[in-house]
Amino acid sequence: MATRALLDLRLAVQPDGAVLVGWHPGWEYDWPRDSSWVAVALTDTGHPATAYQILRFLQRVQADDGTWAARYLPDGSGPVRDGRPAELDADGWVLWAVWSWASTQRPGPGGPSRRELALLWPMVTRAASAAVRSLTGDGLPRAAMDYWEDSVLVTLGTAAPLLAGLRSAADLAADIGGATAAGDARRWAAAAVRLAGAIAATFGRTGYQRTPTGSGADAAVTFLGPPFATPDPQVLLAARSAQQVLAVPNGGLRPGARWPGTPGVAWTPETACFALFDAGTGQHSRAAALLAWLAAHRTRLGSLPEQVNSASEPASVAPLSWSDAATLLALLAQARPLSTIPVPPQ
Repeated sequence: MATRALLDLRLAVQPDGAVLVGWHPGWEYDWPRDSSWVAVALTDTGHPATAYQILRFLQRVQADDGTWAARYLPDGSGPVRDGRPAELDADGWVLWAVWSWASTQRPGPGGPSRRELALLWPMVTRAASAAVRSLTGDGLPRAAMDYWEDSVLVTLGTAAPLLAGLRSAADLAADIGGATAAGDARRWAAAAVRLAGAIAATFGRTGYQRTPTGSGADAAVTFLGPPFATPDPQVLLAARSAQQVLAVPNGGLRPGARWPGTPGVAWTPETACFALFDAGTGQHSRAAALLAWLAAHRTRLGSLPEQVNSASEPASVAPLSWSDAATLLALLAQARPLSTIPVPPQ
């Protein structure tokens, strides 16, 4: 499964660094979220140069205000103008991807990796500043479309990635050095502390469901665990509960309790995210069961589909880049602990 996923990602990454989410009309675009996951998976599997190409593409298409559109044309000529608003979670995902790449490269003084990080730094500062600006009076981000792509709400699917991104940016600033970066690091760390407190105080009250008022379990609870953070007991309990609630009869998981899609259909990216969470928290037998399910529900060519229907057959597009990336990370986490973003001091 790992070999096929890597081969599929090799085909998905274009010469300019764009990542095609899938080989089908409507999916043959670059989603910054999926690209970020692919960059991390390629970094952690020993392909940092390709990961860097992906990051540079994301830098080229970033808006002046530091945000990203929902998806982009793979030639980098601009966003797909289909009426979808910007997806704020991308600011968190991209910052995590840069941090993941940089943490494995360990830039030394004057070395090429340090110069490469310096080239990415304008993108980092714009994205982190956009994340800070997005926080409202209660410490949570403004309403924005997340990976569900069906409504504009304040959701855990936006708040959790932004927390990971702000922590990533604060830690990255130490690699850049200098008074300006140090000041930025303090500002981003303070925003991360504020956001973390708001997530715990609001989403925590409902067991880390989709919205601060509840709205049912959401696979985004996994974004509060490894490799993004070390979860506290409440998050562990919420993830265990969500995994039970989101299970469908075919053995996989759906994105959320109130997911509007076809009943009985499992989604492989969310299933792989739970496998990654379980592996990262030492629940290896649970992760192994989910990974075995993913392996058993691939196409005849061995690719991971986006969905598995109620008849336990691969459905929608295959391969799907996010599924490939999340599955690769889960497989790695079964073998060794993945690097976790440091929590900035309060």
